[in-house]
Amino acid sequence: MTKSKKPDFSPDEYVVYPAHGVGQIISIEKQEVAGFELELFVISFEKDKMTLRVPTHKAVDVGMRSLSSPDVVAHAIKTLKGKAKVKKAMWSRRAQEYEQKINSGDLIAIAEVVRDLHRADDQREQSYSERQLYEAALERLTREIAAVGGRDEQTAAKEIDDVLMGRAA
Repeated sequence: MTKSKKPDFSPDEYVVYPAHGVGQIISIEKQEVAGFELELFVISFEKDKMTLRVPTHKAVDVGMRSLSSPDVVAHAIKTLKGKAKVKKAMWSRRAQEYEQKINSGDLIAIAEVVRDLHRADDQREQSYSERQLYEAALERLTREIAAVGGRDEQTAAKEIDDVLMGRAA
C-alpha cells in the first residue's frame, strides 16, 4: 500500500470535493478507525447541512482540491459564452456523461454542462432529468465562482445568468 502525499489544506480553507462541490475545512482531527489512528479533514458543506470526514492521506486520491484560480474561473465564464454542443447520442448516454462531468469537480467541465443544458425562455421545455442535471451543475458552478471571488452566491448566480442570457440574445 502506497502512502499518498499529504495535501496542504488547512482549517477554514475552502476546498472542492468532486461529489459535493465547495466545502470548508473546519478542522483536522485524529480518530481511531478499526484499530488504526487516522488523521481526517472535517469538511462542512453548509448549504447541504452535511459534514464529511476525509482521511488526509486519501484527499488527493479522491480528487479533493483547492478552489480554482481566477484564471480558471475566467475560462469557465468564457466556456459559458460558447455555443452549446449537444451530441446526437441517446439521452441516457448524454445524461451519464453530464453526470460524470459534474462529479469530476472540474470547473470547466461543469461550465460545459451548464452551457449545453441551458434553455432560453423561447426554447423547448427541459425534461425533469435534464433540469435536475442543469440545476446541479449550475449550483456547483455558482458556489465555486462565489467562493473564488469572495462574493455571495446571489451575485455569482446573477453573473452566470447574465452571461447565459447574453449568449442567447
